[in-house]
Amino acid sequence: MSAQIRPDLSAIPAYTPGRSYPGAVKLASNETTLPPLPAAAKAIGAAAELAHRYPDNQATELRAALADFLDVTVEQVAVGCGSVALLQELVQITCSSAQDEVLFAWRSFEAYPIVAQVGHATAVQVPLTSEHVHDLDALAAAVTPRTKLVFVCNPNNPTGTAVGQDALVRFLDAVPSDVLIVLDEAYFEYLRLAGTGQCPDGVELGRGRPNVIVLRTFSKAYGLAGLRVGYAVGDPEVITALMKVHIPFSVNRVAQAAAIASLEARGELLERTDALIVERERVRAAMRGAGYEVPPSETNFIWLPLGGRSAAFAEASAEAGVLVRPYTADGVRVTIGDPHENDTFLRFATDPEVAARFS
Repeated sequence: MSAQIRPDLSAIPAYTPGRSYPGAVKLASNETTLPPLPAAAKAIGAAAELAHRYPDNQATELRAALADFLDVTVEQVAVGCGSVALLQELVQITCSSAQDEVLFAWRSFEAYPIVAQVGHATAVQVPLTSEHVHDLDALAAAVTPRTKLVFVCNPNNPTGTAVGQDALVRFLDAVPSDVLIVLDEAYFEYLRLAGTGQCPDGVELGRGRPNVIVLRTFSKAYGLAGLRVGYAVGDPEVITALMKVHIPFSVNRVAQAAAIASLEARGELLERTDALIVERERVRAAMRGAGYEVPPSETNFIWLPLGGRSAAFAEASAEAGVLVRPYTADGVRVTIGDPHENDTFLRFATDPEVAARFS
């Protein structure tokens, strides 16, 4: 007799990470090319010596450090094994059957439909605008009495676009207060919206809004992708529920120590993000100059809306020694790497023959 596995799992796609290939330039996974901050590396070594002991399941010290950093109470903070784990836990605490809907823009973070289906909920997708930005009016209009959860990825992965504060506030005010809104801010540290005065901070917007919860991560700007630690900030009632479905000890000792040290050295982090943004704009300008459509980015990557040419572009790029991330018939996401890695990509992509074929 074979194991009785849920029959609906056959219809749920597995999460597909960015490709890796020895010797290739990897611009497929939105990783920072820089190692952890020196203080974090030191904390990692010290914590590793205690790897024979279980980590603090409550992540008490890390939650306290985050609460102090964000000017909230410890009761308003939860941590998880990356923000992806928290996404799945949010579905678990809000949804119980296919009658429950999880709403999000599309294309957006590919984990959203997966965690919704794994949690027995129904995923509802709302198209982005023609400028590859969240259509917040359409998203609000799509809310029904069955909607339990709304994911808003801002800045958006994989398009890199972001909505400003005024539009986001109008959206938050338009959604019924019994619907939990998740502001997924994995790329918050790269968000500038320069010159607009419209740079939203989900933690600030969530104050006084108990149906808003904010997710952030140490995987991107902080350079701790390999350690898997993210956090949620929200109403204590929501945080308490999250901690009830939290997998015990899933945020390991090394990750907790590295995250605390990274918070303490965040000044260095901001210098890193500023340097990356300069490089991002250089790459975007070169691609636009070669004839490609490249939406404005508020992240550590750019988006090429190549439609049906996406897979072919990614394969041609891989043959040239650069791994990028294609998304079926939508587009290609290109992480911003070190200048020499970006130059390798640009030599391929801006070659007249390549540009004529794909731009």
